[in-house]
Amino acid sequence: MDVDAVGILFPGQGAQAVGMGKWLCETYPAAKDLFTQAGEVLGYDLAELCQEGPAEKLDQTEFSQPALFTVGMAAARVLQQAHPERLEKVTAAAGLSLGEYTAVCFAGGLEFADALRLVQRRGEAMQAAADVVRSGMASVIGMDLDKLTTLCDEVRQDDEVLRPANLLCPGNIAVSGHTTALDRLEPAALEAKAMKVIRLSVAGAFHTSLMQPAVEKLTAALAEMPMQDTQIPVYSNVDAQPHQSADEIRELLSRQVTEPVQWEASIRRMIDDGIGGFLETGTGRVLRGTLKRIQRKLPTDGFGDES
Repeated sequence: MDVDAVGILFPGQGAQAVGMGKWLCETYPAAKDLFTQAGEVLGYDLAELCQEGPAEKLDQTEFSQPALFTVGMAAARVLQQAHPERLEKVTAAAGLSLGEYTAVCFAGGLEFADALRLVQRRGEAMQAAADVVRSGMASVIGMDLDKLTTLCDEVRQDDEVLRPANLLCPGNIAVSGHTTALDRLEPAALEAKAMKVIRLSVAGAFHTSLMQPAVEKLTAALAEMPMQDTQIPVYSNVDAQPHQSADEIRELLSRQVTEPVQWEASIRRMIDDGIGGFLETGTGRVLRGTLKRIQRKLPTDGFGDES
């Protein structure tokens, strides 16, 4: 990538798919070793779950979050050991929701085993919060934020929660809330000329007040886990600003599960700060898709899937 500064990006929940990590493990011993270590930390065979499924289990928050984190870190480990030239110009990191933990680990803020334990506890806490009430998320394609916010206000009833939660890129915003409210939102959005509404493979209404029961558990887990200042800036989902202080990052991560993900704003801030291209690391192409909607001619690359 012929740019002076590259931002490395890590995907979040929803990017999981059976077979992820297989090519990495079959091709690079460093990736296979990391999956073995992950299995020892987690107490189950993560490589088998990622590569063979079943999808129903991999989609569960308590499993998908450690899985995505490990695939992202395995890809980063391979880049560091086998293709260091691809990381020479990486000067900043960011990750979508769960992916922010991968970004912090890559940037030196957390050791792999500690970060994996933290992600495991995060996934368990969020799954437990999701199990309390029927809720979920949906991507609304082809509608701007103001119009979608107004529509959420119109269809929400009584004490329901429904709001934009992942501000991904122009024309692609994920809404989060009670299932009953999402059921009303879908036809209303289509009637209001949205191109389509896609339910996401997540357990609950992430990045809303419905995740508040997870905050106390996550805050305690973050307080217990050793964390260092990062070697490069990590752009926070909460405020779209670069951070390197361990104390700041710890506080922002504790807020992240109940606050909207400012992904588009983070990418735009990274560009304003001099990032000229991006490397999506882990599984899938979701983040590269958002980048093309934010700035079409932006140089992008990926590493983690054979394709």
